[in-house]
Amino acid sequence: MIGNDIVDLQLAQVQSNWQRKGFLEKQFTDAEQEIILNAENPFQQVWLFWSMKEAAYKCYTQLNQKRFFAPKKFECKMTCSNEGIITVEKDVFYTFSRMNIQFVHTIAKQNTQLETSNYSDFLIDKNFGESEFVKAKLLACFPKKTTLKKDVFGVPSLYEKNKLPIAISLTHHGNYGGFAYSKY
Repeated sequence: MIGNDIVDLQLAQVQSNWQRKGFLEKQFTDAEQEIILNAENPFQQVWLFWSMKEAAYKCYTQLNQKRFFAPKKFECKMTCSNEGIITVEKDVFYTFSRMNIQFVHTIAKQNTQLETSNYSDFLIDKNFGESEFVKAKLLACFPKKTTLKKDVFGVPSLYEKNKLPIAISLTHHGNYGGFAYSKY
């Protein structure tokens, strides 16, 4: 299982007012809210936690084959500035995040061995279409006969003739896209 999420920080600043009444309370646990409010850059901390939760949610969906919207169920704990642990119910996911002034990109996996070489983040070519561009970038890493299909839960899988033993995750937001993959 692998998940990833990217947040275009400039777009998030325009589209989302994290300071509006009830936003933090609805999305984040009390402990997370305290960290956000005491952070040197609360805006970046909000979107770091959000991308961690979204990346872990994609893993959770692959593992449990159910979808729901309950961000507070995904509890974030930072182990260092760019790594964290997400717990939800009985499951634990480990995250690695890359953050700069343009975006936050987080990868989540169920075990601690995050292969940071098996992911990419990039500027999207808007003439190509966001999701199609991300798919094309991922498929370029595999043989030409490899195709991508999504199941009823929206979880993508790679196929050559049969399903490949590779977990994948795609993401895009605003001007940025990303993907991550890992062998099962």
